[in-house]
Amino acid sequence: MENKTLLSMENINVHFHTRRGVVKAVRDLNLQIKEGETLALVGESGCGKSVTAHTINRLIPMPPGVIDSGKVMFRGTNLLELSEREIQKYRGTQISMIFQEPMTSLNPVFKVGEQLADVFMTHQGMKKKEALEKAVELLDLVKIPAPEKRAHSYPHQLSGGMRQRAMIAMALASPEPGLMIADEPTTALDVTIQSQILDLLTDLKDRINMSLLLITHDMGVVAETADRVVVMYAGRKVEEGSVYQIFDNPSHPYTLGLLNSLPSNRKYQGSDRLEAIDGNVPDLLTLGEGCPFRNRCIYGDEKCDQSFPEATIKEEGHSLWCHYADKVMREKDK
Repeated sequence: MENKTLLSMENINVHFHTRRGVVKAVRDLNLQIKEGETLALVGESGCGKSVTAHTINRLIPMPPGVIDSGKVMFRGTNLLELSEREIQKYRGTQISMIFQEPMTSLNPVFKVGEQLADVFMTHQGMKKKEALEKAVELLDLVKIPAPEKRAHSYPHQLSGGMRQRAMIAMALASPEPGLMIADEPTTALDVTIQSQILDLLTDLKDRINMSLLLITHDMGVVAETADRVVVMYAGRKVEEGSVYQIFDNPSHPYTLGLLNSLPSNRKYQGSDRLEAIDGNVPDLLTLGEGCPFRNRCIYGDEKCDQSFPEATIKEEGHSLWCHYADKVMREKDK
């Protein structure tokens, strides 16, 4: 039996008004997250991943940001129609977020246990003593050693990995966990700790049956963690599929470029040079209505300048947005 849809984003457009002009950060985005699944949102810096996440939680600063159109449906409610007071009932309760750098997310002047306890007192009305006990339980759940001691530590007294675990614990201090958004949760950590954090997130997700939106530019993290993948480029969704479809049969020129640049790619074994994607990310201020990957794509022509392509469905669950999808797939398989 297929899992129900927990959250859907429909025709989302997010713009930022700057002195130089209007930055179209996310354009015509549609995506779904099912109950209990991990969806990875991937792409290089500036492609719109974090803006997408902040749109869900209504954390886009307005101004300069504007959610120009669309719906964010979560458990039957359009989050974009809620008042600021109403959306507060979802933040940190049904929708939690782990930010990229825990040192800037944890308050440096309060002990870690106090910050966790505050979540319980605010959202569940617990007394301070009970909330502190629950904080220690959560620190133990996320596998922080000596949780009673660490609850009395300040953030700067913890290692980077422990701070990130504390942030995960805070995200789990929810009375009804539904969706956890992890924005580049392993970027500032060394490789060994990265693997531990990813294993922890996967284990917790399965244990309490929550959904995970994983935002990353690291395709290795995606391969290890995700069920499905959405590839974004310059504010647009360009390919979507299961993790197996994306890694075993990538079909958009940008996805191919991302995977070809991985050191683990078998074609580079014994080589001292990796393949790069030529060119630069386009300026979102001057981007037209065509395919944003046009200036870096070997297949691009005038047609790509004029319009963004319709979806090409390669197989069930696997779609890409490219005018020359058939040609790309034929040549890739040669």
